[in-house]
Amino acid sequence: MHRTTVRTATALLATVLAGAVLGAAPAGARPAGDNRPAGDKPSTRQVEVFAEDGGISRAQAPAVSPYLADGAQGVAPMRGDGDVTALVRNGEPAAKLDVVVIGDGYTAQEQDKFRADAAQKWREMTAVEPYASYRALFNVWAVSAISPESGVTGDPDQGTVRHTALGSYFWCDGVERLLCVDEKAVESYAAKAPQADLVLVVANSAKYGGAGYNDVKSPLGYEGIATVAGGNARSGQIAVHETGHSLGKLADEYAYDGQGTYQGSEPTEANISTLTADRMRQQGTKWSRWLGQASPDGGTVGAYEGGGYYPTGLYRPTENSIMRSLGREFNLPGREAMIAGFYRHATPLTSPTANGSRLTAADRLTVDLPVAGTRLRWYLDGKELPRLGGRTALDLAELKLTGPRSRPHVLTAVATDPTPAVADPALRAKLTASLSWTVTR
Repeated sequence: MHRTTVRTATALLATVLAGAVLGAAPAGARPAGDNRPAGDKPSTRQVEVFAEDGGISRAQAPAVSPYLADGAQGVAPMRGDGDVTALVRNGEPAAKLDVVVIGDGYTAQEQDKFRADAAQKWREMTAVEPYASYRALFNVWAVSAISPESGVTGDPDQGTVRHTALGSYFWCDGVERLLCVDEKAVESYAAKAPQADLVLVVANSAKYGGAGYNDVKSPLGYEGIATVAGGNARSGQIAVHETGHSLGKLADEYAYDGQGTYQGSEPTEANISTLTADRMRQQGTKWSRWLGQASPDGGTVGAYEGGGYYPTGLYRPTENSIMRSLGREFNLPGREAMIAGFYRHATPLTSPTANGSRLTAADRLTVDLPVAGTRLRWYLDGKELPRLGGRTALDLAELKLTGPRSRPHVLTAVATDPTPAVADPALRAKLTASLSWTVTR
C-alpha cells in the first residue's frame, strides 16, 4: 500500500519547538515506580496532551514504559494474545484504510469488553465528518493484547501501579491526563494485523485521558499513535484530532503564550500560513478557495492569527476547529485535507474480479463504489459507453463485441468522487481510480 511521508515543518519551527514549546508544558517528573537513574532514562518524544476542557498542549513521553508486563518482555504469551478480530471489514486491506485498535489493561476474561470498547471508539470517530461520509473506505482490526492485570497505572490515582501488555500509564511526564505507552510493544501488536495505516490504543479505564504521538514513523506504514481511555465517552475526539496529523497532514492550530512571532518560511501544512486573507486571495494559494464560506466548525473561513504553536506570524482558517481544541469539527480546509488523506490509502473503486483479468462475453462483472455519489463511467477500447454509466454490474454479453473471436478488447471502469468538500484541483486528481480487464468474444 502506498505510504506518504509525514508532515514536514521548517527548520526554524523545529528548532524553536525543541526548547520553547517544552517550556510551555507542565513540568514533568519520572512516573511513580520508575526508579532508573536519570542518566539511564530512555529516549523521549513530544506528544500531545488533551485537557478535560478541550485544550491541547505538549509534553514529553519516554519511548519505553516502566510498567510493561513480564509477558511483553519475552515470556511466552497467554493463549489468545495477539488474536485479530475484524470489527469492520469493507474489503481487501490493499484497497482500504486499515485502522488497528489495540487494547491495554484488559485481562483474558475482558477481551469481549475490549472489543466492545474498541467498537465504541470507532463509532465516536465516525460520528465526525468526513469520517461519517467515508466510513466504507475503512477496515478496523482489533488486536487482543492480554494483560495479567486489569486497568492501567495511574487510575484512579498516581500511586496505583498495574503492569500491562503495553505498559499504559497516566501521569506521564507528571501530567495526570497524559496516557503514555511502550512504543515497541505497540509496534509488536500492530504488526499482527493485516495492515496498519492508523493505530489506536484503547486503555481499560474510564478516566479521561490520552496522548497523541504524531511524529511516529513506523516501518509498518502507520504514522502516529493515539491513546484513549476506552471507558470514557469523550476520549474518541483525541483519536480524531490525531488523525488530522497522520492522515490530513494538518498542523496544530493552537498557540503558546510567549512563543513569539513566527519568522520562518511558508509552512507546508494546508491549514496554517504566513499569508493574510488578502494576500492568499491575490496569490490563489492555501485555502483561498474557501475564503468567505461558512465552515462546519462554526464561523467563516478567513485568516485568524495564531497557530502552529505561535500566537503571531501564522494564520489559521477558522477561529476554533478540532485542530485547535477538542469537541469541534474539522474546518473546510481540514476536511478537504482529510479526504485527500483517506484516498492516499483507499480507493473509490474496487471489484472482486482482479484488475487485468481475462474475461469472455459469457462472464458477469461487478464493481463496488464505497462512497455514496461516486460517478462511474465505462469505456471499451478507450471509447466511453454512456449507456452503461453508473452500472455496477454488467453481463459482458451486453458489450456486443465484434470482430474476430480471439480479438482482445479492453474494458475500463473509471470512478470519480465528485464531493464538493475538495476544491483544490491537485487534490481532486486523487479522487479518481480505474480498473481494466481484457474481454474476448
